[in-house]
Amino acid sequence: MKNKLRSQQWFWGANETGLLHQGALRAAGINMDNYHGQPIIGIANTWSQLNNCNMSLKLVAEDVKKGVIAAGGIPLEFPVISLGEELMKPSAMLYRNLLSIDVEENLRAYPIDGVVLLGNCDKTVPGLLMGAVSANFPTIQLNAGPKQVGIHKGQRLGSGTDLWKYWDELRIGKIDEKEWQDIGKALSCGFGACNTMGTASTMNGIMEALGMMPLGSSTMPVNCAERTQASIDAGKRIVAMVHEDLKPSDILTKGAFENAIRMLLALGGSTNAVIHLTAIAGRLNINLFPESFDTLGAQIPCVVDVQPSGTKLIDEFHEAGGMPGVLARIHDFLDLSVTTYTGQKLGDLITENIKADETIIKPLNEAICMPPTLAVLHGNLAPNGAIIKVAAASKDLLVHTGKAVVFENYDDMLDRIDDPNLEVEATSVLVLKNAGPKGVPGMPEWGMIPVPTKLQLLGVKDMVRISDSRMSGTSFGTVVLHVSPEAYLGGAIGLIQNGDSITLNVPDRKIQLNISDAELNKRQQAWIPTTPKHTRGYPSLYIKEVLQANEGCDFDFLKPKNAEELKFVEPIVGRS
Repeated sequence: MKNKLRSQQWFWGANETGLLHQGALRAAGINMDNYHGQPIIGIANTWSQLNNCNMSLKLVAEDVKKGVIAAGGIPLEFPVISLGEELMKPSAMLYRNLLSIDVEENLRAYPIDGVVLLGNCDKTVPGLLMGAVSANFPTIQLNAGPKQVGIHKGQRLGSGTDLWKYWDELRIGKIDEKEWQDIGKALSCGFGACNTMGTASTMNGIMEALGMMPLGSSTMPVNCAERTQASIDAGKRIVAMVHEDLKPSDILTKGAFENAIRMLLALGGSTNAVIHLTAIAGRLNINLFPESFDTLGAQIPCVVDVQPSGTKLIDEFHEAGGMPGVLARIHDFLDLSVTTYTGQKLGDLITENIKADETIIKPLNEAICMPPTLAVLHGNLAPNGAIIKVAAASKDLLVHTGKAVVFENYDDMLDRIDDPNLEVEATSVLVLKNAGPKGVPGMPEWGMIPVPTKLQLLGVKDMVRISDSRMSGTSFGTVVLHVSPEAYLGGAIGLIQNGDSITLNVPDRKIQLNISDAELNKRQQAWIPTTPKHTRGYPSLYIKEVLQANEGCDFDFLKPKNAEELKFVEPIVGRS
C-alpha cells in the first residue's frame, strides 16, 4: 500500500525496521495484528505531581484515547515537561521554550500523525502550542479546567488576587499569622488552574478564540461530564483532522491571532498573553507586536466582570456563558471567516443560540473598562515598548509624574520595601531593574512591586510601578511591565537613578524618563555590562538565545527568519 500517512514510514518499511517498529508498539501493549495504516495520534501530557493545576490531565488523556480509538486511530500518550507556576523557580517562564522544544522534537522523532496537547497551568498552554506550531502537525489543544473556589469567613476566594490582598493586610497587621495560614488552607482547594482571570484562564480562553480548543471547554469544571465528552469528541476529531491534513498553519492566520487579541482585551486578561501570542505568531512569521495590540486595544472594551479586573470568579463566568458568550458579545469585531480545528469557520460556530448573562458578561456600553483595557507604551524609557493593564489600574494614576525610587534587583527590593526609613512618597514611582528575560534569567512575575508598608499604613493602595519583568495575571495595580530593552542589556530602565522624574501618560501611550538626551547618553556610555551568573546548562543557553519581550521572549534559533526556515525537516526512517 502507498504510504499516505507519515507514521506508515515506520511500520511498513521496505526492510526489517518495519517489523522492529511494530514490535516496539506490541511490547507497549498495542495490538499491531490489526494495523492497516491507521493514524497514530500523540497525546502530549503535562501531568505532574509537581504541578497541581495539571494533575487531572491523566483523566483527560484517557477520555481522549477513547475518542481516538472510536474514530479508528491509535493513541499514544507521551510525557513532556510540566511547568508548574507555583513551585518552579525562578519562573516557569524560563522553561516555556524548553517545553516547546520537547513537544516539537517528540513530534519530529516519533511516528506521530496528529497531536492532542494537554495543558492547563500558565506556561504549559503556550509552550505546548509553540512546539506543535513549529512541527505543524494536525493539532487540538485541551485543558483541565479551573480549581474549585475556597471559602474564608464566608467569602469566596479568588486564586492569586485575594492572596495578594490578604498579604498586604498581614504586612500592616490587619490580620494575624493564624488567619493567614487559614487563608492558605482555603486557597488549597483541589486540582485545577486559578479560578480568576489569571494567565491560565486567559490563555485557555485565547485557545478557544484561536480555533484550537473546543468552544466552552476552557472554563468547564475539572472532571465534569461535559469535559469528559469534549475530550472524547476531541479524540475523534483529531483523527479526522489527520485525514483532512488540517494543520495549525491553516488555522493560525493573522486574522485568528487578532481574534485572540480581541478576546484578551474583552476578558481584561493577563498581560502575559501579549508575550505568548507574540511568540506563537512568531513561529509562523506573523508579527503582532506592537501594531495589532495597539490598534485593537483602542477598540475593544473589557466586558467580563471577573477578578482581578472585576469581582466574580471563573465558575460564575462559566455559568454566564464563558468564552463563547464573550465571542458572541464582541461578534461584530471578529474576523468570522477564519477556520477552526472543527473545519468550520468561526462565524458558523458563533451563532444566535449562544447566550451571555449580562450581569457578568456586560453589554459593550456597560463595560467594566472602556478601551484601552491594555495599552502599549513607548518613550525613551521603553524604546521597544512596554505594557500596562489599564483594566486593573487606578484611573487617577494613568497620567502621573513622580520621582523614581529605584531597586537594583529583586533582592534589593525585598530588603528595603518595608524599611520605615525608605525615602518614598505616595507620588513616587517604584522602579525594579534587572528582572527581565536575560537578567534573572526567565523574567519572573515580580512586576507588582508591593506598596511600601509605611505608605499602606497611611491608606495608600496603589502607586505607579515600572519594571522589565512580568506580573501574574491575577495581579492588579498601575504597573508598567515588559520594558524593552531590559536593564541587563543596558536599556534605559537600567540607567534610572533615585530622584529622576518619570512620566506615565496612558492616553498618549507614553512612558518617559525626564532627563536630557545628553544625560541619557552619558549614563549609557558609563554603563558596565553584567557578567552572567550561569555559565553552563539550560539557563546559560537561555541567556544567550532569548529575545526581548517585544519579540515574545522566544529563542532566536527557534523563531524562523524566512519562509524556508518554516519547513519541518523530517527524520530519515531507517535503522537507529
